[in-house]
Amino acid sequence: MTDDPFADEPRRAPGRRPRSGGKSRAREGGSARPISGDPGTSSEPPRQVPPRKPAAPAGAPAAGQVRRTSARPPSFSPGGKPADGAARPPVDRTRAMPVSEAPPARPVRHAPAVTPERHAPPPGGPRGPGGSSGPGGPSGPSRRRRVRRRRILTVVALLLVLVLAWPIGLLVWANSQINHVAATNDDLSTDGTTYLLAGSDSREDSGLTGDTTGGERTDTIILLTAPPSGTASLISIPRDTFVDIPGYGPNKINAAYAYGGPGLLVDSVQTLTGIEVDHYVEIGMGGVADVVDAVGGVELCLDYDVDDPDSDLVWEAGCHMADGDTALAFARMRKADPLGDIGRTQRQQQVISAVSDAVVDPSLAFRPGEQVRLISAGLGALQVSEGTGIIDLGQMALAFRNATGPDGVRGTPPVANLDYRPGGVGSTVLLDPDLAPVFFEAVADGTVTEDDLQEY
Repeated sequence: MTDDPFADEPRRAPGRRPRSGGKSRAREGGSARPISGDPGTSSEPPRQVPPRKPAAPAGAPAAGQVRRTSARPPSFSPGGKPADGAARPPVDRTRAMPVSEAPPARPVRHAPAVTPERHAPPPGGPRGPGGSSGPGGPSGPSRRRRVRRRRILTVVALLLVLVLAWPIGLLVWANSQINHVAATNDDLSTDGTTYLLAGSDSREDSGLTGDTTGGERTDTIILLTAPPSGTASLISIPRDTFVDIPGYGPNKINAAYAYGGPGLLVDSVQTLTGIEVDHYVEIGMGGVADVVDAVGGVELCLDYDVDDPDSDLVWEAGCHMADGDTALAFARMRKADPLGDIGRTQRQQQVISAVSDAVVDPSLAFRPGEQVRLISAGLGALQVSEGTGIIDLGQMALAFRNATGPDGVRGTPPVANLDYRPGGVGSTVLLDPDLAPVFFEAVADGTVTEDDLQEY
């Protein structure tokens, strides 16, 4: 019994062409070999035929897998025998290689699996879609963040509501506090918006002596004009201006208020200027002190010393902060002023301008307490024409600021005589009959300039 799996299989030698000039014969059961000693025979060792690959036995490595063996291949000597003297196996037989076990495979190293971090469940068990215990529910910190965000949004929404509701409520309340009087009419029609500001002073609270006009009268008459385009102007009409009062004849213009109230005063101003009055605003001089105190005082300037017993004004030349009582005396003083009634109108404009600047101060929007005090004090001293509301008063404040700003014009109309005595009414102020009409036309259309004003 031989170990060769192909021992019983007939073999045939592969066909080979004999070498040129030599003889060859085939050995039985083997390949053709040259006959030794024949001429031309090559001494080249015979070429070995590669053995056929036997069928892989069970357990043998797969095709393409390298078989490792510890046996070293025998070395051959030139004589054809193995170097170790062992018998050489016949060349015509295929030797079966011993089956050896495949070497153990090297273990494959894999990266360690990353185990997801597991958080401890929130207090009260895991939260889920079904409530506080279902799977997939939000964690405790995430839920707290959402609750905190909702609270912040709620607070912001409430603040926005208050910010929007406060001015609306303030306007509604202020509008309900306004006192209205019948004053304006539609006898004239001019472009733009014109406000007639009148400062009234009762005989008991006048602080003035030597004036024989009885009842209430107006110590301040100011025409504030905001044309559609051009220059806003603030024109003071002296209270002693000689004018023809409708239904009463020639007199001082402040007598119109004593004769017929706000309506007659508006008619007299329209007769004098030819400008339609859209809104009438009357300021009780007794309320000026409250308004000044409500804004925390105003800065007033005068370039000479004053000690006037009629108005109780004591003033050192220069600029000073004035409280309500001092500002009222500053606006009333006349006899100690070198310009008399003209000088007084200029100081009254200064007081009103200072109060207006304080009222439109943007920082007042963040002081709601002062807003209430200011509106309460201001509206308590105001009377306005029918149809004039808090919005109109706000627009008047803006127009006043424009008129007293660098682009506005303020002053008095051209005067012909400061001591005109027509008889029966005392000393009056006579406006220039030639320049005054042209001046008021320029006021109405916004083309008036500083050069058109009266110089003193």
